Amino acid sequence: MLWAICAVLMALWLVSMATSMTMGGLAHLFLVAAVAVLLFRVWQSRTTT
Repeated sequence: MLWAICAVLMALWLVSMATSMTMGGLAHLFLVAAVAVLLFRVWQSRTTT
């Protein structure tokens, strides 16, 4: 589930960067959120084993 959220956020970031509709840095928030979800997923998988 988290991988899907990360993929969606990354796709939204790429689309917003390609269309120049950043709306004051909103595209960068998508990127930061995607990286945060990715890091959380990696950290969660290491602590559960």
